Amino acid sequence: MTDVRPLSPIDLLGELEPVLARNFDRHLASTGEWFPHEYVPYELGRNFELEPWKPQDSGLSDIGRVALEVNLLTEDNLPYYHLNLWDAFRRNEAWGEWLRRWTAEEGRHSIVLRDYLTVTRGADPREVERGRMQMVQLGYDPEWSRLGPLDTVVFTTFQELATRISHRNTGELTRDPIARRITQRIATDENLHYVFYRDMAAAACELDPSSMVLAIRRQVRDFAMPGADMPEFRAKAKAMAAAGVYNFRIHHDQVLLPVLTNHWRIEHLDGLTDEAKQAREDVFAHLDKLDRVASRLDELGAPVLGVEAEAEPEAERAPPATARR
Repeated sequence: MTDVRPLSPIDLLGELEPVLARNFDRHLASTGEWFPHEYVPYELGRNFELEPWKPQDSGLSDIGRVALEVNLLTEDNLPYYHLNLWDAFRRNEAWGEWLRRWTAEEGRHSIVLRDYLTVTRGADPREVERGRMQMVQLGYDPEWSRLGPLDTVVFTTFQELATRISHRNTGELTRDPIARRITQRIATDENLHYVFYRDMAAAACELDPSSMVLAIRRQVRDFAMPGADMPEFRAKAKAMAAAGVYNFRIHHDQVLLPVLTNHWRIEHLDGLTDEAKQAREDVFAHLDKLDRVASRLDELGAPVLGVEAEAEPEAERAPPATARR
């Protein structure tokens, strides 16, 4: 293959529209209608004014409660995720149609999680609401959305997969079959969203491989989950990492490595510029470094806070934090 000339963001989005249409149709055919109220045991509800919440009300494991709260607060930032994606996709109407559907589907996640935690008294509703207020007032303005559509599809691919894994693992830790059913339903949505963005990114690799590899390098190096600014995130993320909800080993083995090598097959991309070839080498060097870090931290349960592995972290340092979705 000869060198492929870089496309402008507007041209790239236009070139990808036929792929978007096919992937969108596949998504609609694969997803199923579901209703948050059908997952919540409302018959367990009690009056909080007459019976204020107390810790012993929660039947969840401690780590299950923490993970559900973190996942809920992350989902609460949906208005900012929508805004960032809207700007990154340059308000292109075809992409806008997908984004509006994605936003509608994502909105159910916070609804069902909050209703479940409230009705079952799984968490202190006052603290959950205070956390939501703080999260939304802080806002979310990630660099990936300002870098354009390529960085955005790369980041969202990693993020949706990471979120799917986090929800599914959280459900297993709650020790509650109702919570497990809810998190599995959410994880199913996240998986479909992941597949959409993953395949859009694969198509972009064919259209403009050099620009895509540069975007991949940026997002692999700088990946951060969207909840990193929430109250007490570092301590909560560390506890979740130790419990196996999401940590460096998962990030390397279940997210970065399979996407980069099995789906995007970046080692086989042709027609790269010299800069892109170097970027690809940097990506694999970073993966090797992350693998070493994960091996050193496996027993410590360090969290993924912000995959800035310029220097290999010391034992006490937390893993890549995330800024989401």
